[in-house]
Amino acid sequence: MTQNLLNNLYERKAQGQKSFAVLIDPDKVNLDNFSNLLNLCTEYGADYIFVGGSLITNYVISEVIAQIKRETNIPVILFPGNSLHIDVQADAILLLSLISGRNPEFLIGQHVISAPLLRKSGLEILPTGYMLIDSGKPTTVSYISNTTPIPHDKAGIAACTAMAGEMLGLKLTYLDAGSGAMNPVSPEMIAAVRQSVDTPIIVGGGINTAKKAKNALSAGADVIVVGNGIEQNIDLLKEIAISVNSYQ
Repeated sequence: MTQNLLNNLYERKAQGQKSFAVLIDPDKVNLDNFSNLLNLCTEYGADYIFVGGSLITNYVISEVIAQIKRETNIPVILFPGNSLHIDVQADAILLLSLISGRNPEFLIGQHVISAPLLRKSGLEILPTGYMLIDSGKPTTVSYISNTTPIPHDKAGIAACTAMAGEMLGLKLTYLDAGSGAMNPVSPEMIAAVRQSVDTPIIVGGGINTAKKAKNALSAGADVIVVGNGIEQNIDLLKEIAISVNSYQ
């Protein structure tokens, strides 16, 4: 298995380059006008497209990834909710260990089930310490995972959790307030985590304005993830791109 994307993430971090990923939830894709979104992702220079969600009921993930691969050259990274959300057409998978929770199914259980398939898949494996942060309201991911998010004002807990994940060998750190979050991860928490680990930091959830994107990037995020915000305001894609490019 290659390590092209992981190496790229580390190289960009070392050079101070910021990135942004567009999160595509297959349940929310209208394939009839999906090309428009993909064209905008290319036009505004999205660095990655994440595909997945906590709960996928309209199982068109294969069609969604196939269309992305046909119409763009943007790397496709799986953002799985469980071991069923694997598609070998993608380039890589965020192998998420939910280190902020204490549910063994999402710390290691689902990984054991999927390991034989992943070994044969050819997907680049991106071992990721995944941390849920309280956003002011319950989210699908906290409910499905049956875990309690880290309180939004407990930056020290987040920092120590990220540090433990890095010591365990996880290569990326992902702070997520959840889809449709009321509040994004605070700059104070991002900064605390940035000071505690050397891994690239991915931040998502509740980033629905250019200012929030800028705040996350300035605090130390290396990659910001936008999904629900774009669904509500397609112009946000351009605004996010401008914020990210200001760091180049």
